[in-house]
Amino acid sequence: MEAAYSEVAEGVFRAGPLTRGPWHPDHQHAGPPSALICRAVERAAAEGLTHLGRLTVNLFRPAPIGDCRIETAEDYLGRNAGHYSGRLLAGDKEIARFTALMQREDDLPIPAGAPGHPPPQAPRSVSESPPVAFPFPGVDLGYPDLVENRIAAGEFFSGPCAAWFRMKHPLVKGEQPSPYQRVAVAADSGNGISAVLDFGKYVFVNCDLTINLFCRPEGDWICLEARSLFSGNGCGLAESALYDERGLIGRATQSLAVRRRSP
Repeated sequence: MEAAYSEVAEGVFRAGPLTRGPWHPDHQHAGPPSALICRAVERAAAEGLTHLGRLTVNLFRPAPIGDCRIETAEDYLGRNAGHYSGRLLAGDKEIARFTALMQREDDLPIPAGAPGHPPPQAPRSVSESPPVAFPFPGVDLGYPDLVENRIAAGEFFSGPCAAWFRMKHPLVKGEQPSPYQRVAVAADSGNGISAVLDFGKYVFVNCDLTINLFCRPEGDWICLEARSLFSGNGCGLAESALYDERGLIGRATQSLAVRRRSP
Protein backbone atom coordinates (compact mmCIF):
# COMPACT_ATOMS: atom_id res chain seq x y z
CA MET A 1 0.00 0.00 0.00
CA GLU A 2 1.24 3.49 -0.79
CA ALA A 3 2.32 5.62 2.15
CA ALA A 4 3.34 9.22 2.75
CA TYR A 5 6.84 8.10 3.80
CA SER A 6 9.10 5.08 3.78
CA GLU A 7 11.80 4.69 6.43
CA VAL A 8 15.05 4.20 4.53
CA ALA A 9 17.32 4.18 7.60
CA GLU A 10 16.80 4.66 11.33
CA GLY A 11 15.28 8.12 11.71
CA VAL A 12 15.55 8.87 7.97
CA PHE A 13 12.39 9.04 5.88
CA ARG A 14 11.75 9.38 2.16
CA ALA A 15 8.74 11.56 1.35
CA GLY A 16 6.58 10.35 -1.50
CA PRO A 17 4.18 12.25 -3.79
CA LEU A 18 1.29 11.83 -1.32
CA THR A 19 2.96 14.55 0.79
CA ARG A 20 2.89 17.16 -2.03
CA GLY A 21 1.29 20.49 -1.04
CA PRO A 22 -0.48 23.29 -2.93
CA TRP A 23 2.22 25.96 -3.01
CA HIS A 24 4.98 24.28 -5.07
CA PRO A 25 5.17 20.86 -6.79
CA ASP A 26 8.52 20.06 -5.10
CA HIS A 27 7.37 20.92 -1.56
CA GLN A 28 5.48 18.93 1.03
CA HIS A 29 2.23 19.97 2.64
CA ALA A 30 3.17 20.68 6.28
CA GLY A 31 0.62 18.19 7.65
CA PRO A 32 2.54 14.98 6.90
CA PRO A 33 5.92 16.17 8.28
CA SER A 34 4.13 17.48 11.39
CA ALA A 35 2.65 14.00 11.84
CA LEU A 36 6.11 12.47 11.33
CA ILE A 37 7.39 14.75 14.11
CA CYS A 38 4.45 13.64 16.27
CA ARG A 39 5.47 10.02 15.67
CA ALA A 40 9.04 10.78 16.76
CA VAL A 41 7.84 12.46 19.97
CA GLU A 42 5.52 9.57 20.82
CA ARG A 43 8.44 7.14 20.43
CA ALA A 44 10.83 9.30 22.47
CA ALA A 45 8.42 9.81 25.37
CA ALA A 46 9.30 8.22 28.70
CA GLU A 47 7.28 5.28 29.96
CA GLY A 48 3.87 6.35 31.23
CA LEU A 49 3.74 9.63 29.30
CA THR A 50 1.00 8.60 26.90
CA HIS A 51 -0.91 11.80 26.05
CA LEU A 52 0.37 14.43 23.61
CA GLY A 53 -0.88 17.62 25.24
CA ARG A 54 0.83 20.05 22.86
CA LEU A 55 2.90 20.05 19.70
CA THR A 56 4.39 23.25 18.26
CA VAL A 57 6.18 23.11 14.91
CA ASN A 58 8.11 26.22 13.81
CA LEU A 59 8.39 26.01 10.03
CA PHE A 60 11.64 27.58 8.79
CA ARG A 61 11.47 26.59 5.11
CA PRO A 62 9.43 24.25 2.90
CA ALA A 63 10.12 20.54 3.31
CA PRO A 64 11.30 19.12 -0.02
CA ILE A 65 9.86 15.91 -1.43
CA GLY A 66 12.84 13.67 -0.75
CA ASP A 67 14.78 12.40 2.26
CA CYS A 68 14.51 13.98 5.69
CA ARG A 69 15.50 13.05 9.22
CA ILE A 70 14.29 13.90 12.70
CA GLU A 71 16.32 14.54 15.85
CA THR A 72 14.62 14.58 19.26
CA ALA A 73 15.79 15.51 22.76
CA GLU A 74 14.29 15.14 26.24
CA ASP A 75 14.40 18.63 27.79
CA TYR A 76 12.70 17.90 31.11
CA LEU A 77 11.07 14.87 32.69
CA GLY A 78 8.77 15.33 35.67
CA ARG A 79 6.22 13.28 37.54
CA ASN A 80 3.28 14.32 35.38
CA ALA A 81 4.81 15.71 32.19
CA GLY A 82 7.77 15.51 29.87
CA HIS A 83 9.02 18.27 27.59
CA TYR A 84 10.65 17.36 24.29
CA SER A 85 12.23 19.26 21.43
CA GLY A 86 13.96 18.55 18.16
CA ARG A 87 14.61 19.34 14.54
CA LEU A 88 13.47 18.22 11.10
CA LEU A 89 16.31 18.30 8.58
CA ALA A 90 16.67 17.73 4.84
CA GLY A 91 20.26 17.46 3.62
CA ASP A 92 22.23 20.16 5.41
CA LYS A 93 19.20 22.42 5.91
CA GLU A 94 17.06 22.77 9.01
CA ILE A 95 13.44 22.63 7.90
CA ALA A 96 11.67 22.97 11.24
CA ARG A 97 12.14 23.00 15.00
CA PHE A 98 9.57 21.63 17.36
CA THR A 99 8.65 21.40 21.02
CA ALA A 100 6.15 19.01 22.56
CA LEU A 101 4.49 18.23 25.87
CA MET A 102 3.73 14.61 26.79
CA GLN A 103 1.49 14.05 29.81
CA ARG A 104 0.73 11.22 32.19
CA GLU A 105 -2.90 10.09 32.08
CA ASP A 106 -5.05 9.02 35.04
CA ASP A 107 -8.56 7.60 35.45
CA LEU A 108 -10.37 10.72 36.71
CA PRO A 109 -14.04 10.96 35.63
CA ILE A 110 -15.52 14.46 35.31
CA PRO A 111 -18.28 15.07 37.90
CA ALA A 112 -21.79 15.09 36.50
CA GLY A 113 -23.04 18.61 35.79
CA ALA A 114 -19.59 20.20 35.45
CA PRO A 115 -20.07 23.46 33.46
CA GLY A 116 -19.19 23.14 29.78
CA HIS A 117 -19.22 19.35 29.87
CA PRO A 118 -19.61 17.20 27.96
CA PRO A 119 -17.68 19.17 25.30
CA PRO A 120 -19.53 20.28 22.15
CA GLN A 121 -19.93 18.10 19.08
CA ALA A 122 -18.73 18.82 15.55
CA PRO A 123 -21.29 20.78 13.48
CA ARG A 124 -22.38 17.56 11.74
CA SER A 125 -21.48 13.92 12.19
CA VAL A 126 -19.43 12.03 9.61
CA SER A 127 -22.53 10.19 8.34
CA GLU A 128 -24.44 13.48 7.92
CA SER A 129 -21.55 15.22 6.09
CA PRO A 130 -21.35 14.85 2.30
CA PRO A 131 -18.07 13.74 0.67
CA VAL A 132 -16.08 16.46 -1.06
CA ALA A 133 -12.89 16.60 -3.13
CA PHE A 134 -9.91 18.61 -1.86
CA PRO A 135 -8.49 20.01 -5.12
CA PHE A 136 -5.05 21.53 -5.45
CA PRO A 137 -4.81 23.33 -8.81
CA GLY A 138 -2.07 21.84 -10.98
CA VAL A 139 -1.25 19.00 -8.56
CA ASP A 140 -1.78 15.52 -10.07
CA LEU A 141 -0.92 13.51 -6.96
CA GLY A 142 -0.50 14.93 -3.49
CA TYR A 143 -2.01 15.59 -0.07
CA PRO A 144 -5.62 15.40 -1.34
CA ASP A 145 -4.91 11.76 -2.25
CA LEU A 146 -3.57 11.03 1.24
CA VAL A 147 -6.85 12.04 2.90
CA GLU A 148 -10.55 11.87 2.22
CA ASN A 149 -12.92 14.64 3.29
CA ARG A 150 -16.52 15.30 4.25
CA ILE A 151 -17.99 18.78 4.73
CA ALA A 152 -19.61 19.39 8.12
CA ALA A 153 -20.34 23.14 7.64
CA GLY A 154 -19.68 25.80 5.01
CA GLU A 155 -17.62 24.93 1.94
CA PHE A 156 -13.95 24.68 1.01
CA PHE A 157 -12.05 27.90 0.27
CA SER A 158 -14.99 30.20 1.08
CA GLY A 159 -14.38 31.38 4.62
CA PRO A 160 -15.25 29.60 7.87
CA CYS A 161 -15.57 25.89 7.20
CA ALA A 162 -15.76 22.58 9.05
CA ALA A 163 -14.48 19.40 7.41
CA TRP A 164 -13.83 15.83 8.42
CA PHE A 165 -10.47 14.24 7.48
CA ARG A 166 -9.59 10.55 7.28
CA MET A 167 -6.24 9.18 6.15
CA LYS A 168 -6.56 6.82 3.19
CA HIS A 169 -2.91 5.69 3.32
CA PRO A 170 -0.37 5.06 6.11
CA LEU A 171 1.92 7.83 7.28
CA VAL A 172 4.93 5.48 7.28
CA LYS A 173 4.97 2.38 5.10
CA GLY A 174 4.06 -0.75 7.04
CA GLU A 175 2.56 1.12 10.03
CA GLN A 176 -0.86 2.21 11.18
CA PRO A 177 -0.84 5.92 12.15
CA SER A 178 -1.68 6.72 15.76
CA PRO A 179 -4.70 8.92 16.52
CA TYR A 180 -2.30 11.77 17.36
CA GLN A 181 -0.62 11.42 13.98
CA ARG A 182 -4.03 11.53 12.30
CA VAL A 183 -4.73 14.83 14.08
CA ALA A 184 -1.41 16.32 12.94
CA VAL A 185 -1.98 15.34 9.30
CA ALA A 186 -5.31 17.20 9.34
CA ALA A 187 -4.58 20.15 11.67
CA ASP A 188 -2.26 21.97 9.25
CA SER A 189 -5.15 22.36 6.77
CA GLY A 190 -7.06 24.99 8.75
CA ASN A 191 -5.80 27.91 6.67
CA GLY A 192 -6.59 26.00 3.48
CA ILE A 193 -10.16 24.91 4.08
CA SER A 194 -11.13 28.32 5.54
CA ALA A 195 -9.39 30.38 2.83
CA VAL A 196 -10.94 33.79 2.13
CA LEU A 197 -8.32 34.96 -0.39
CA ASP A 198 -7.96 33.81 -4.00
CA PHE A 199 -5.32 31.05 -4.31
CA GLY A 200 -4.45 32.40 -7.74
CA LYS A 201 -3.67 35.90 -6.43
CA TYR A 202 -2.37 35.38 -2.89
CA VAL A 203 -0.09 33.15 -0.86
CA PHE A 204 -1.10 32.65 2.78
CA VAL A 205 1.32 30.03 3.99
CA ASN A 206 1.67 29.22 7.68
CA CYS A 207 4.91 29.88 9.56
CA ASP A 208 4.04 27.53 12.41
CA LEU A 209 1.50 25.06 13.72
CA THR A 210 0.45 24.55 17.35
CA ILE A 211 -1.86 21.72 18.36
CA ASN A 212 -3.30 21.59 21.91
CA LEU A 213 -5.22 18.47 22.93
CA PHE A 214 -7.02 17.96 26.24
CA CYS A 215 -8.48 14.61 25.17
CA ARG A 216 -6.95 11.50 23.61
CA PRO A 217 -8.24 11.29 20.02
CA GLU A 218 -10.20 8.22 19.01
CA GLY A 219 -11.11 6.75 15.63
CA ASP A 220 -10.11 7.42 12.06
CA TRP A 221 -11.99 10.69 11.49
CA ILE A 222 -10.84 14.14 12.67
CA CYS A 223 -12.91 17.30 12.10
CA LEU A 224 -11.47 20.82 11.75
CA GLU A 225 -13.85 23.73 12.34
CA ALA A 226 -11.63 26.48 10.97
CA ARG A 227 -11.56 30.19 10.22
CA SER A 228 -8.84 32.50 8.89
CA LEU A 229 -8.35 36.07 10.11
CA PHE A 230 -6.32 38.85 8.46
CA SER A 231 -5.36 42.32 9.65
CA GLY A 232 -4.29 44.02 6.41
CA ASN A 233 -0.58 44.05 7.40
CA GLY A 234 0.45 40.87 5.59
CA CYS A 235 -0.09 38.72 8.68
CA GLY A 236 -2.90 36.39 9.60
CA LEU A 237 -4.13 33.67 11.93
CA ALA A 238 -5.97 30.45 11.23
CA GLU A 239 -7.64 28.79 14.19
CA SER A 240 -9.37 25.42 14.25
CA ALA A 241 -11.48 23.58 16.79
CA LEU A 242 -10.55 19.89 16.61
CA TYR A 243 -13.10 17.09 17.02
CA ASP A 244 -13.27 13.34 16.84
CA GLU A 245 -16.60 11.55 16.53
CA ARG A 246 -17.26 11.93 20.29
CA GLY A 247 -16.82 15.72 20.39
CA LEU A 248 -14.26 18.49 20.93
CA ILE A 249 -10.71 17.27 21.66
CA GLY A 250 -8.61 20.44 21.31
CA ARG A 251 -7.55 23.34 19.09
CA ALA A 252 -4.93 24.22 16.49
CA THR A 253 -3.52 27.60 15.43
CA GLN A 254 -1.36 28.73 12.53
CA SER A 255 0.42 32.07 12.10
CA LEU A 256 0.12 33.13 8.45
CA ALA A 257 2.35 35.12 6.11
CA VAL A 258 0.16 36.74 3.46
CA ARG A 259 1.65 37.94 0.18
CA ARG A 260 0.47 38.77 -3.34
CA ARG A 261 1.62 36.27 -5.94
CA SER A 262 4.07 37.53 -8.54
CA PRO A 263 2.43 38.22 -11.90
